[in-house]
Amino acid sequence: MEGYRFSTDVVVRFAETDAQGIAHHASFVVWLEEARVAYLAAFAGGYPAIRERGIEALTTGLQLDYARAAVFDDVLTIRVRCSEIRGARFRYAYVVERDGETIATGTTTHATVDRETHVPTRVPDWFVDAVLRAERVPPARR
Repeated sequence: MEGYRFSTDVVVRFAETDAQGIAHHASFVVWLEEARVAYLAAFAGGYPAIRERGIEALTTGLQLDYARAAVFDDVLTIRVRCSEIRGARFRYAYVVERDGETIATGTTTHATVDRETHVPTRVPDWFVDAVLRAERVPPARR
């Protein structure tokens, strides 16, 4: 998929499905978070490293569009990229695929705040640099 250089796979667990055997819509939120955490682990040292540097990255928004259902035991590829950084905010874009077919798309928005005071703070240069490196590297899978 053009523009997405990082992806991770998840397998739909039985516990994530509803009575009809379809993955519950809330499971997609968890999968997006899993992909975002993997992205940060690969390129910015992960959430623990971010916190150690005095920053928290709070989720401030979420948007998901569902195109197809996922079911138990599906292997889904979650593609993620950081699509925008501005001031104290940044945004991730996601594509959820099954066998190359898009089944959902979404975005999450985040804000950086001081770890102690929770006062909004500009996204640090080291984080911006990590994202720029991530978006320039050859395609990776985890």
